[in-house]
Amino acid sequence: MSTLDPVAVFRTEAAECLEAIEAGLLDLTHQLDNKDLVDAVFRGLHTLKGSGAMFGFEALAAFTHHCETAFDRVRKGEVAATSELVAAVLAAQDHMRALVDQPDADHGDTGNKLLAQLQAAVGGKQAAAAAAPAAVPPPAAVRDAPAKKKNSWRIRFSLPANSMANGTNPLGLLDELRDLGECSVRANTSAIPALDDLVPTELHISWDVTLTSEQDRSAIDDVFIFVLDDMELSVEEISGTAAATAAPVEERAAPVPVAATSTAVPEFRSVEAVPAKREAPAAVSQAKAAENVRVPAERLDELMDRVGELVIAQSRLSQLASASTDIALRSVSEEIERLSGELRDTMMVLRMVPVATLFSRFRRLVHDLARETGKVIELVTEGESTEVDKTVIERLADPLVHLVRNSIDHGLETPADRLASGKTEAGTVTLSARQAGGEVIISIKDDGRGINRERVRAKAESSGLIQPGQPLSDLELLQLIFAPGFSTAAAITNLSGRGVGMDVVKKTVEALRGAIDIVSMPGQGSEVSLRIPLTLAIIDGLLVRVGSGRYVIPLSAVEECLELSLEEDLRSRGRSFISLRDSLVPFLRLRDLFRTGTKPDVHQKVVVISTGTERVGLVVDQIIGDHQTVIKSMSKLHNNVATFSGATILGDGSVALILDVGHLVAAGQQQEAQLRVAG
Repeated sequence: MSTLDPVAVFRTEAAECLEAIEAGLLDLTHQLDNKDLVDAVFRGLHTLKGSGAMFGFEALAAFTHHCETAFDRVRKGEVAATSELVAAVLAAQDHMRALVDQPDADHGDTGNKLLAQLQAAVGGKQAAAAAAPAAVPPPAAVRDAPAKKKNSWRIRFSLPANSMANGTNPLGLLDELRDLGECSVRANTSAIPALDDLVPTELHISWDVTLTSEQDRSAIDDVFIFVLDDMELSVEEISGTAAATAAPVEERAAPVPVAATSTAVPEFRSVEAVPAKREAPAAVSQAKAAENVRVPAERLDELMDRVGELVIAQSRLSQLASASTDIALRSVSEEIERLSGELRDTMMVLRMVPVATLFSRFRRLVHDLARETGKVIELVTEGESTEVDKTVIERLADPLVHLVRNSIDHGLETPADRLASGKTEAGTVTLSARQAGGEVIISIKDDGRGINRERVRAKAESSGLIQPGQPLSDLELLQLIFAPGFSTAAAITNLSGRGVGMDVVKKTVEALRGAIDIVSMPGQGSEVSLRIPLTLAIIDGLLVRVGSGRYVIPLSAVEECLELSLEEDLRSRGRSFISLRDSLVPFLRLRDLFRTGTKPDVHQKVVVISTGTERVGLVVDQIIGDHQTVIKSMSKLHNNVATFSGATILGDGSVALILDVGHLVAAGQQQEAQLRVAG
């Protein structure tokens, strides 16, 4: 079995830590006097610095140290938290991310420039170079601070035996203690076993430290903040005389090289290594760690593939059992069908992640765009607990970035224009998600100026997308903004104007078997809704027969099934509509669309499908029944076949194509429009 790479684990945890820091900074933007947020950001920076030093990311630790020091000054009330400081640390955070991903790359003078901005935000002289992997000096602003009263502390600590194997480097903790002031360190080696019993990867040394520092007890606790639950720690305040005259530790204690200013260490006393109140949190921490297991996404994908193969095998077994008279075989088949269905549902839940993980990325984007454009923007998120397949989340990130940037650049007005039109100074961008059947609807809504239809038509005619004066419905006109190269921007900016973003949105959504709805009211704003399947791996489908071929219709899109008699079929020739509860619904004859060359069955069926408010009927020869559909992607040779979104393997080993509901609904609506114009 493969073991986890400690550096890879660190990078994953560092990414989570950076996300938490970013969230805290963005919250702090709106609550600059919130001390809890300041403390949270400080702890995040401290954790990132300490763990980075332990795993050998010295440049990261050195750079993060300055940001941590700045927030330490804010925490102690020496300087005030300002929007400039938040912006400087947000920019510095991007550099931290680069130092995590590419620690050995040449990042130029980026670190020093960012530290100059940081020092300008907190006051004082420019900090020392950030990229130096050596010991990190405190910023000049801190060195110039008035001298404080020094306290002496005796610190005794030991780490679990498996600390080194888990990536915890005690030397990093000692270095952090030395950064706090004059420090004397002695190692207690009495617990080291005999050579024959020694395990090289286990830690058996404890440490006794005397520290003289201007810092208070909280600074010492911060050094051990991310290993506190698993270690033994004792911190006692001692007087300066006691610190200078204390006896050395027992003879087996081997000294560790220390600074020339270090003093002797007091002898060991019979004190409790860890206060009793810390025993319970340690047990709770271990219990919580056992509740959650970090699993690489690749393993989930492999498991999903195995579940898909199991579903196919189960379908084959069900087909064999249905043709057999063996009662025992049928019983086993039904039991396996039930278990495979439960396993499939469980697997789907494992792959589901809340859209909050996607929406949280846009807080930083909106913050930066507001500073860049000078607009006042409020981001509102709704339905963050809605869950979607992780693959869908990953592939929707870029399209949503384009849509949000487009709403801010084209949709929202400047504060002056909004006030002049009777609106509030702040524009609102709303990201929402909700589940509707077997799909999730993600909407991006703004309260801006709306889409100018005349400008869209003029641009489309000048680009040759439509003929001058060509009649278009409002829906068709608005859909033109997703055409390649289409843009109504008067000039190319950093945000938009090249006409490539919305085209990317359309291609990505179509690749996910989704659809795009757009609504816009002049002067009131626009709303773009992405309708995406909940999962891309296994779906419930309706298996139908057209001629001699079998096809799958996603069950989430099916509204109802009707019978179409031969007389009704003949009567509707040339006018393909059926009357459904006082409304006319267009229908497509799949037999003609697929050119089967076969005669229609006497009892044809109409499967009514829908995407939102649009409905279309599909005429098939036979409805076979529901089918658990394992989706297989089409080959590159069939990328341009828009009628089908994929394929699946049936129980007898044959292949059935999965119909693209969105494309068929659009084709049906187009046919209806042509018939209305002809009529």
